Amino acid sequence: MPIPPSSASTLLHQIDQDQALIPGLPNDVAALILSFLPYSHHCRLKPTCKPWYIFLSSKTLLSLRRHHRRRSLSHLLCIFPEDPHISSPFLFDPQHLAWRPLPPLPCNPHEYGLCNFTSVSLGPHIYVLGGSLFDTRSFPLDRPSPSSSAFRYNFLTSSWDRLAPMLSPRGSFACAAIPSADQIIVAGGGSRHTLFRAAGSRICSVERYDVERDEWEALDGLPRFRAGCVGFAVREGGEEREFWVMGGYGDSRTVSGVFPVDEYYKDALVMELKGNGGGKWRELGDMWGAGETPRFGKIVMVEDEDGGSPPAIFMLDDNDILRYDMASNRWQKECSVPRRAPCKSSYGLVVLNEELHVMTIVNGIDSTETRRSRQQKRAGTLFVQIYHPRKKTWRCLVTKPPFRQPLDFSTTVMCPIQL
Repeated sequence: MPIPPSSASTLLHQIDQDQALIPGLPNDVAALILSFLPYSHHCRLKPTCKPWYIFLSSKTLLSLRRHHRRRSLSHLLCIFPEDPHISSPFLFDPQHLAWRPLPPLPCNPHEYGLCNFTSVSLGPHIYVLGGSLFDTRSFPLDRPSPSSSAFRYNFLTSSWDRLAPMLSPRGSFACAAIPSADQIIVAGGGSRHTLFRAAGSRICSVERYDVERDEWEALDGLPRFRAGCVGFAVREGGEEREFWVMGGYGDSRTVSGVFPVDEYYKDALVMELKGNGGGKWRELGDMWGAGETPRFGKIVMVEDEDGGSPPAIFMLDDNDILRYDMASNRWQKECSVPRRAPCKSSYGLVVLNEELHVMTIVNGIDSTETRRSRQQKRAGTLFVQIYHPRKKTWRCLVTKPPFRQPLDFSTTVMCPIQL
């Protein structure tokens, strides 16, 4: 199967014809063969020879892999264990159990403790947006501030690019990529930090980022303040038609007049996406029936890549997986996780290759142990239970993560990407 003409011409300019990618084969055939190698192994293969280094670092490779996406694209997970300014994120390939470190974000000497940021993939890039942090230039020093910063990781140059900041600083917000328009939408958010779980501001502003122009544009805001929410785009006919916002909290109340408690939303909001801007917000109402106990677990969406069936929305709450029924606007129990998370542990939930990945750490290190013993031990074992919604089947995998400490999935940020 030949390479697309534009990709072939680029390849011929980058690689001298006297230097064959694979001796005895035309470069276009060799390039097609190399494009099927798992992306997680590319770093180890680049030093093989100069032609391989040029090809595996080129746009030609990415265009080839996307041209044959069903057979060559790798479904990877970018994991941010903590503040990405000081701790390198890692790419994880569940199919080959391979890990690859990425460089940390550019450091600002005045800012530290970044958390509650959002990471989203769009094309062959990863974006890191917003968050909550401490700033030595603010007062009081122990009060976290929301961030408006935006960064993009370029896999061709292996470097981070600083982008135009958001119009409103925010953390713990809803976010979704719009690939058909090359845009990103963010909604709601606030300034809450993981060190202060019951404080922080809330906002209702909504913005749209245009990748080509590197500009943010304000859209109609949410009907009410909302933070800690999740967002996703629903496709129809190959294009994103609606932007959904679920979960989150708004107002707060106090217990016994002392302890602040969040008031969580039980509804969902939907905005129609238009070419010249977003439409009005539509409220779906209470998603829980009379007598039901509302649940507020992690929410993800599973899309049919062929577009043959509508998306499926799932929630992981404790040990139960619930599916959202759009027709009735109700959550229904789908199944239970076969193996419960250990005591004082947490679950992570992501979607890779149309499957739910329920992640937890087993045999981790107790935080009460001494510093010396923590450094001498590994960060436990990553146990992943994988659920296929259409087949209703479970499978699992086990791997050793490269992190110094066990992952805390209540604060870890994860972003799926296809490369």
